[in-house]
Amino acid sequence: MSTCIRFVLGDQLNLQHPWFAKPDKGAVVVLMEMRQETDYVVHHIQKVAAFFGAMRAFAEALKKGGHRVEYLRIDDARNRQNLAENLQWLAAEHGATRIELQEPDEYRLDLLYKSLEKTLGIAVFITGTHHFITSRNSLGERFPKAKQFRQELLYRQLRVETGVLMDGNEPVGGSWNYDADNRKAFDPKLRVPEPLAWEPIPGLEESITQADIKTLGEPGKNRRYWPITREEALHTLDDFIEHRLPYFGPYQDALSHAHPFLFHSRISFSLNAHILHPLEVVQRVEQAWRAEPERIPLSSAEGFIRQVLGWREYVRGIYWHTMPNYATANALNHRAKLPQWYWTGKTRMACMSAAIGQSLTYAYAHHIQRLMITGNFALLLGVDPNEVDAWYLGIYADAIEWVEMPNTRGMSQWADGGLMASKPYISSGQYINKMGNHCKQCHYDVNARTGAKACPFNALYWDFIDRHRTLLQRNPRMAMACRTYDKFSPTTRAELLEKAAEVKAGVDGV
Repeated sequence: MSTCIRFVLGDQLNLQHPWFAKPDKGAVVVLMEMRQETDYVVHHIQKVAAFFGAMRAFAEALKKGGHRVEYLRIDDARNRQNLAENLQWLAAEHGATRIELQEPDEYRLDLLYKSLEKTLGIAVFITGTHHFITSRNSLGERFPKAKQFRQELLYRQLRVETGVLMDGNEPVGGSWNYDADNRKAFDPKLRVPEPLAWEPIPGLEESITQADIKTLGEPGKNRRYWPITREEALHTLDDFIEHRLPYFGPYQDALSHAHPFLFHSRISFSLNAHILHPLEVVQRVEQAWRAEPERIPLSSAEGFIRQVLGWREYVRGIYWHTMPNYATANALNHRAKLPQWYWTGKTRMACMSAAIGQSLTYAYAHHIQRLMITGNFALLLGVDPNEVDAWYLGIYADAIEWVEMPNTRGMSQWADGGLMASKPYISSGQYINKMGNHCKQCHYDVNARTGAKACPFNALYWDFIDRHRTLLQRNPRMAMACRTYDKFSPTTRAELLEKAAEVKAGVDGV
């Protein structure tokens, strides 16, 4: 019987894929740890360890299931550190007459896959991943005439199609969206559950360092916060539903100096590595809400489900609808450099120090930290989206380009000019003060707009309005901010712009 090589990427660890329904004696499943994948951006060491650990666990699960598996570790002497070269010698060694691949989620790999048959001189077949709810081309197919896309429209369609949180043809509770109920600041009286954690894989992070892979961030030391097996991922999901989901809704946007994980689920890595399927996740949450509506508010269940069923599918649709042009989008023509303390967390701004320090320690920050702290500051400062992209893609364990890029360039930096988000997500220090307790511990005064100790967010906010006023005044959601700025006296505007210039000139020392 001819041998087929079935190659699996590190973000395709789906044990429920049809390939693995039963062992195929004519197929060899191949996984590879490669410099090609570790070196295209500088990754957090815990991100590299999470993917390598999950890949190794997946390979072992396949072996136990009776599958033939070839696994190349990063330090394997046979490893050419390049997909095409590795497939070349593996095909020869196994006498393979065909190579099967699952559709990749990144554009650069999609281009590579399309060239492999010519490069290798062997038949290459690409199949689906059976992971997402919608197709790659879903947005273009569903909204062919749209010049802008909105997540809410897709989300409502998917609610109807999947039946999730529906009573017949109507949304449960009579509303599609309960976001207005989910904007509370953190209540320090609340008990935040301890996050689940596991023992690190012995020697894994050391092997990454020994392989001379350039990384950022801190090693995991004695704790591993990312579930890497299906069993761990399901345990994490169950723990979230039991202990965190009731509070997720109202406090999903909250900020806390003391609690990096708050009431968030920490299953994003498991979802993005295909260990968990998005539909099984939302169905489990819905089942829990229907079983205990008195314990789990509908606003919490719907708010979480919207992130997975709506937002996650939406950003993937944006990515595939717009690539490769999206990767160079810079509608605001921002060119500044990312401050050096994004790599160290050493800044006197308490909110930035906490968000970046946490990211370096755990390879994690929740969506408001990414959007309204680190992303907000970079946008106000006018940082080049390429630099912001590389930082977000590298520092977070769950960051894969299809999900990271639209969230960074579109939602966070508005570099697409409003294709996916209706307004730039910017704020002064007052929003940060409202949602958390960072400002009480800060070197700067959140209530001051000018002066030596004025919160840097404040002057930068009005400087952003001034720089982009012509564009922003046409945006209904930004027009009020423009009118407020216009009411400032000429002296006040001059002082704000002077302070912003001072912040930008000395940004590495703030």
